[in-house]
Amino acid sequence: MLKKEATKITGGLSAPGKMPEGAYSISALHCKTGAKLRLIKNTPCHGCYALKNRYIMPIQAAALERRFQSLTHPQWIEAMAVLIKGKKFFRWHDSGDIQGAWHLKNIFEVCDLTPDTMHWLPTQERQFLPLPGSKIPKNLIIRLSNAKNDTKPGNAWSHWSTVVTKPRPGRICPAPEQGNECGSCRACWSKDVKEVQYKIH
Repeated sequence: MLKKEATKITGGLSAPGKMPEGAYSISALHCKTGAKLRLIKNTPCHGCYALKNRYIMPIQAAALERRFQSLTHPQWIEAMAVLIKGKKFFRWHDSGDIQGAWHLKNIFEVCDLTPDTMHWLPTQERQFLPLPGSKIPKNLIIRLSNAKNDTKPGNAWSHWSTVVTKPRPGRICPAPEQGNECGSCRACWSKDVKEVQYKIH
């Protein structure tokens, strides 16, 4: 499959300026847990960045919706692998989240088809973790997002991300101090880092 066909099937990858090598996003309007957390103060989804600014501009919003609609395409897995191959680091869902166990399983298959790429998947959809009958690919790190700001990670999952108003000792995302870019930091992709803290926007 050529990249042109893969882009047509999937709606293409997203290119958030912060990420080192691109990402994939769908509309945050389709977030399941996020839709509930958006209504609650002191949660990472309250005031969601992916529901304002450039994300709601007509062209961008249409692209996000096209990607969402493509998720059930029979060649989505193959097409995503074609677009991701050659990248060293890849982020899933700079906007949006897992839509079901079937979606997570499909992401696993994409990871298996791109073994030279390290994948990072942040999610609020804890109900799909762990995925019964499936093994998490070695080149995928799933970071469960704490549902409440300033919460310490628990023992229910191995890797976490937390939005904080007052950072604790530990790994803190350096992007705000370096032009809102990852730069050389790859903590979010590292299995050696249990928790990454993000200062509240």
